[in-house]
Amino acid sequence: MDITFLQQLLASNTETEVLEFKKAENSYSKDKLGKYFSALGNEANLKGKDKAYFLLGIDDKTHKIVGTNISDDQLNEYKLYIASYTSPKMSFIEVERITIVSKSIIVFTIPPAPQGVPISWKGHRYGRDGESLGGLNDYELHQITSQNTDWSAEIIEDATLEDLDPKAIAFAREEYKKKNSKLIHEIDTWEDAKFLNKAKVTIKGKITRTAILLLGKSESEHFINPAVAQITWILKDRDNIEKDYEHFSCPFILAVDEVRAKIRNLKYRYIKSGTLFPDEVNQYEDYLIRESLHNCIAHQDYRLGGKIVVVENEDGWLSFSNVGDFIPESVEEVVMSDSPEERYRNRFLVNAMVNLNMIDTIGSGIKRMFNIQRNKFFPLPEYELSDNKVKVIFYGKVLDIKYAEKLASVPDLSLDEIIYLDKVAKSKKISKEEAQVLKTKGLIEGRRPNYHISSDVAKITDEKADYIKHRGLNDNYYEKLIIEYLKEFITASSSDFKELLSNKFPDVLDEKQKENKLRNMLQKLKRNKVIHLTADRKWKLQ
Repeated sequence: MDITFLQQLLASNTETEVLEFKKAENSYSKDKLGKYFSALGNEANLKGKDKAYFLLGIDDKTHKIVGTNISDDQLNEYKLYIASYTSPKMSFIEVERITIVSKSIIVFTIPPAPQGVPISWKGHRYGRDGESLGGLNDYELHQITSQNTDWSAEIIEDATLEDLDPKAIAFAREEYKKKNSKLIHEIDTWEDAKFLNKAKVTIKGKITRTAILLLGKSESEHFINPAVAQITWILKDRDNIEKDYEHFSCPFILAVDEVRAKIRNLKYRYIKSGTLFPDEVNQYEDYLIRESLHNCIAHQDYRLGGKIVVVENEDGWLSFSNVGDFIPESVEEVVMSDSPEERYRNRFLVNAMVNLNMIDTIGSGIKRMFNIQRNKFFPLPEYELSDNKVKVIFYGKVLDIKYAEKLASVPDLSLDEIIYLDKVAKSKKISKEEAQVLKTKGLIEGRRPNYHISSDVAKITDEKADYIKHRGLNDNYYEKLIIEYLKEFITASSSDFKELLSNKFPDVLDEKQKENKLRNMLQKLKRNKVIHLTADRKWKLQ
């Protein structure tokens, strides 16, 4: 850094939204540094600055140079830590050690937040009000996010038709015909360049990022760097240990079927129960797999450099995750709404996928997935929205027999009632209003927050009842109860969990076996770094 410019910074009478001084003799809190990185980067964006500055070794009250002894190894730790916990992943433009008046100071030069993407630190977005550090207010957040240009519509000047996959183009053409059946014969006469313009994958013959994602050769992925065009499929066993994996790159229009082919779609056989249930079904409907993958592709925030991940677990569940905030207010809003979403992160990409028959814009995709699970008496899709990530989980089996029996015996339940009931079956909290709806219909019993599905269900055979008593519920269900308990009460002893789970374990186990089962389950969650044991022998979430 130029000494003259540094002296200008030091001469400032006060700290600003893009300038911070701190006194640090031998170390400085990495967590505090991360918060300032987020705040200064966001403020640099809002003020239209190309840099912000954080100086260590300066008294923040008197602005006198006091110097710092922070080592180069510590500086490297700061860089790694910042890159690990910022989203999007970022680091300093430069870190300089400068000697002035015989004292060492350190200058961190911080980049502005990218257009449309506030910098968050450990999931929180920070800002500045003069010298004060705090969260970004709603207005500031809107100011940054509204700068968003459509990443997917950007033209790649160096790319040509030669960088697209001929098989992908041919497949896209056939899908386009399905959407435009009256033009089938005319479409066959179009050259590739004209077809891609008509399908709005290219713009006036120029290759867009959307064209690379959907139709690009695998070696063309470099055109969208640092974005990643990758779907990773992972197979895990019942203990959540990885057994197999495979990566798939562009063209995404072909990769979807390749990923679907990796997923083992076993038959699920229902417990015999008169005529309430079918004999057997596929664990996962093809529509669920395709729609989930297409949603991940359409709504991924490619600017964050993440990949789409599909996890298949041998215990009977399947998950899909992509990076980027969930734009609608809530999943329930999407499910219950009869209108399409008004805002899209990648509008150009979404429109191209509509034209190529990959998705529709009537807003019914997620609702249809809920109804597919409902009609099979399986748990509803479970969404996890956190840390700039959207994850949806599908269960390919019945988890709670009472829940399945309710769906079968009360066929006129509305979808919102089923959503509330599904929460109870998964031991999730429900609101007073939701509980009132379910209690009025006699669907749940118990007192808040310990509701459970009512026992007044259609008669089940002795064979089924005996089966459930002897088999018990799957371990995933018990683990969810443990996690939900800790979310609600923060800490718990082993005896608390014994009281929670003892009457839910299989009847064939004696007390000693139940204790062993609980101990093994807690140790498994500890090994997987989900929970830990405190010094006073209390269990807590990590």
